[in-house]
Amino acid sequence: MKFIHSLVLLLLISTHVHAQEKKPNILFIYTDDQAVWTIGANGNKQASTPNIDRLASEGANFKNAFVSTPVCSPARAALMTGRYASEFSIADFIPQPGHRLYDPENEVGLDPASITFPEVLSDNGYTTGLIGKWHLGDWTADPSNKYHPTNNGYDYFMGLTGGGTSPVDPPLEKNGEVKTFKGLTTDILTDEAIEFLKRNSDKPFLLSVHYRAPHGAWLPVAEADWEPYKDLDPDIPNPDFPDLDVERVKRMMREYLASVSGVDRNVGRLLYTLDMLNIADNTIVIFTSDHGYNMGHNGIFHKGNGIWVTKHLPPKEPNIGQKYRPNLYDLSLRVPVIVRWPDVVEPGTKVSEIVSSLDWFPTLLEMAGADMPKGKIVRGRSMVPLLKGETVNDWRTDIYAEYSMINYAQSYMRAYRTKEWKLVEDFRNPERDELYNIAKDPEENINLIYDSRQSVKDIKKELDREIKNHMNQLNDSLLDTLSVN
Repeated sequence: MKFIHSLVLLLLISTHVHAQEKKPNILFIYTDDQAVWTIGANGNKQASTPNIDRLASEGANFKNAFVSTPVCSPARAALMTGRYASEFSIADFIPQPGHRLYDPENEVGLDPASITFPEVLSDNGYTTGLIGKWHLGDWTADPSNKYHPTNNGYDYFMGLTGGGTSPVDPPLEKNGEVKTFKGLTTDILTDEAIEFLKRNSDKPFLLSVHYRAPHGAWLPVAEADWEPYKDLDPDIPNPDFPDLDVERVKRMMREYLASVSGVDRNVGRLLYTLDMLNIADNTIVIFTSDHGYNMGHNGIFHKGNGIWVTKHLPPKEPNIGQKYRPNLYDLSLRVPVIVRWPDVVEPGTKVSEIVSSLDWFPTLLEMAGADMPKGKIVRGRSMVPLLKGETVNDWRTDIYAEYSMINYAQSYMRAYRTKEWKLVEDFRNPERDELYNIAKDPEENINLIYDSRQSVKDIKKELDREIKNHMNQLNDSLLDTLSVN
């Protein structure tokens, strides 16, 4: 009897140790164009996001998360590599075949020689899958398929071949074949994600679910997603902005939030699947977006390539035209970041430190217990200590951002932001430079670029020096092209 008791005890200890050593699964949910203010857990009482709110209550909610570029393709290049998109010559969104800006002679995409985080995780025993949007190069006309996700670290791919598609009845690629699927795009992608989870629940996996919502077009959505907004008179941020088209902004706000609710409903489906498969306790769930969004803020909607939403367009600017308002506003750069990591992250954790999308590469490697590839350059650092509630005295207090708008307008912007100040320089159009006292003017309403006070001039000079230092570190091509050394 004593022998049997000892044997059972050893088996229990062995099972516990094995469970502790088992690599955690990673479910990385990545939305498109989702502002930080679209979530109930972030203070929006008119947003219906119970499932995302649940994630926040069960994990960590980051209050100051930024991306390096506020437009699709460069934002995704930074996510995948941990480096700035300018280092890969990806300046703006990549037009897909059929788009009026598509140029087959000017091939742009993420160099397959670059190292992506799914590639590292795949090399460390993870089954990897991407369902949804990639938007880092067209492969449909390239026999080598070099820009295909499966040549960049993913074992399995189903989703968009370009940057956009319809919110309903979309053409999607599956098993190498493009065909039309019936139904709502967000639901279809979730259906496929659930099947991936079922197939791979018995081994470590990285599943990236890259929704195309809430990118426009926002409608149609499911009736349940529209219900909270059909009779809503929505709050809008700048109703008194001169000449703002208030009715248009309110209509777009309802549609945009409904699209967010469609994402939320499907997040609920994914969480339910983890529970039903009994793998929730060993699965890290991450929720974030490629960049932020404006909805009437400062008179525009959209992201870094902002669009005026006033009844009359402002006067035409050189290189810009009338419609667009290129920007590096905080609302374009800030994103939701929520991480649920059972037994590691204390439920209800709030992280106030400034984090960057460049931090995901080292963070995901540390979560998976994978070593950084030898010689690999990353511009971020692991967020794991912050997730564990540790104090990191030398954590960053600033953010450097970039966006060279080359589609529809020409505006080559670089920005440096501290907790108190932010300078945005447009090296194509210096008359568009902006300086904001973030601490006193968080909505970036008052441009102090021409302020004559010596103290403000000194701040501008220091921030300009920081921008140039970062550009030199990255060997930014603007240094040579525009002679800004």
